Amino acid sequence: MGMFRSLHIHNYRVWFFGALVSNIGTWMQRTAQDWLVYDILTDQDAAAMGIVMALQLGPQLLVAPWAGLIADSVDRRKLLIITQLSMAVLGVGLGLMVVLSVAELWHVYAFALALGFVSAVDAPARQTFVSELVRDDYLPNAVALNSASFNGARMVGPAVAGLLTVAVGPGWVFMINALTFGAMIFVLMTIRRSELRVLEKSPPGKGRIREGFRYVRNRPDLMMVMLAIFIVGTFGLNFAVYIAAMARTEFNSGAGVFGVLSSVMAVGSVAGALLSARRSKPRLRFIYGAAAAFGVACAAAALAPTVWLFGLTLVPVGLFALTLMTSANAYVQTTTEQVMRGRVMALYFAIFLGGTPIGAPIVGLVSNTFGPRWSLAVAAAAGITAALAGMIWAWRAHHLRLRYDSAPRRRLRIETDFGEPAAGPQR
Repeated sequence: MGMFRSLHIHNYRVWFFGALVSNIGTWMQRTAQDWLVYDILTDQDAAAMGIVMALQLGPQLLVAPWAGLIADSVDRRKLLIITQLSMAVLGVGLGLMVVLSVAELWHVYAFALALGFVSAVDAPARQTFVSELVRDDYLPNAVALNSASFNGARMVGPAVAGLLTVAVGPGWVFMINALTFGAMIFVLMTIRRSELRVLEKSPPGKGRIREGFRYVRNRPDLMMVMLAIFIVGTFGLNFAVYIAAMARTEFNSGAGVFGVLSSVMAVGSVAGALLSARRSKPRLRFIYGAAAAFGVACAAAALAPTVWLFGLTLVPVGLFALTLMTSANAYVQTTTEQVMRGRVMALYFAIFLGGTPIGAPIVGLVSNTFGPRWSLAVAAAAGITAALAGMIWAWRAHHLRLRYDSAPRRRLRIETDFGEPAAGPQR
């Protein structure tokens, strides 16, 4: 039961299942929105999908410092109720416009931008609220289970959205998603507040945003993790663009196959999250190793000759992507002081998601110009580059070197400048 130990805590357990319902609705809306843009409002324009992703994630760059400060300063539970209600209202608004057949592409752009601002405030508060639900030694497990919930929902949401998009249209999918926010709001209103951990809040005063930047700047390990996340997040994690373009353009399939492929990738994502939940402590080697493996898996996906082989390659793509994201998230949270977590996590998400306004349109343009397979090649290069950057930094920062040991057994091992093995014998 070590993999699910955080579920023994009542507040985290109800949070987990409430988030699962809400996440299913979120994935339903994402899938329906992607298909609405790609195949209904445009003539299979991957670049338009990239613009929607950029607008939805771009506000992370603009408001991250203030969002993090808010998360460090106010009652996170009340803040989350407000953000969840706001996202539900936006879902209803877009759904009504699509159902009434008055929605145009610029309307989707506008709603994506509005949702991006709300999500930018929601993300650091939601991530750091987990620290109030579980104690610090359970935090890596809770973060991993959150990822399992999010990606377990990805197994259900896209497939259901694909079927509903064909049956009743994307507008009704947006309306259903608005209802699923009620599960999260109910949990937040009924959670046992007496059992929440009381964490130190940021004291009032000037310079608190600069303090967050200064904290990260003085932590080179955090900076390198965020660099790896930026590279992969910007050019590697544009799954909606890759899967839609491969399904529709390369394999000439419809919305149903698009939804199924998205769900298939989520199988690997859930496996990656659950494997991370077994680990008691996140480590840098998991982050950089997963980045390298993600690059290799994306290269295999780019070469897949049939839609079903492409679907199979999406399983390791999802597994290594989630191992990377979960390990990085847990590492940043568990190694950051409590009073700074909101600001640091806001910067983390700004770097992780804020790169999409740069990467998504570029990847979409590559797909339109050279074909969907080349857009996956960009993702493969991103994973390998992030891994190399991290490994080179770790090698130099810890003054490592390879030494051949002829006795008692012939082997290579990694040593520090002091002549002692850095991480045990390496065959």
